[in-house]
Amino acid sequence: MAIKLKSPWEIERMREAGALLTEVVEEVGRHVEPGITTKELDRIAYEAIKKRKAKPAFLGLYGFPATLCTSVNEVVVHGIPSEEPLKEGDILSVDVGLIYGGFAADMARTFPVGRVSPEAERLIRDTEAAFFEGLKYLRPGFRIGDVAHAVQTFLESRGYGGGRG
Repeated sequence: MAIKLKSPWEIERMREAGALLTEVVEEVGRHVEPGITTKELDRIAYEAIKKRKAKPAFLGLYGFPATLCTSVNEVVVHGIPSEEPLKEGDILSVDVGLIYGGFAADMARTFPVGRVSPEAERLIRDTEAAFFEGLKYLRPGFRIGDVAHAVQTFLESRGYGGGRG
């Protein structure tokens, strides 16, 4: 299948959607602390998206009941926000998408909840570094498999395994 290149106009609209989503994720991140629930963070994300005249991309998608996917500790992906309060030492991954001007943006970020263990700090740091390794290959001439290979190779070099398939 051929890769359809986006026009400069389309790329600019995608950048706008991504910039708005970055603001939303940063706003959610400012509220991550022990005692808050992921349900409350979901409300914050919803309001932040609406304030920016955008639409939550996940809410209602295939029946998904929330704006955010919230994964606490061992939950891998696509956790559903709950009334369970976050605890000191948890790690929280949020995944959120929005639609703005007909273009979708999707982002995930992991936050420490209060003070976390050195192992959790290392995991957060290494996964962010792996993202930037993969980003080096997100340009013309490379395929998504090149991005995935760079991320996997980096993480394996740091002693992580699994996650294939």
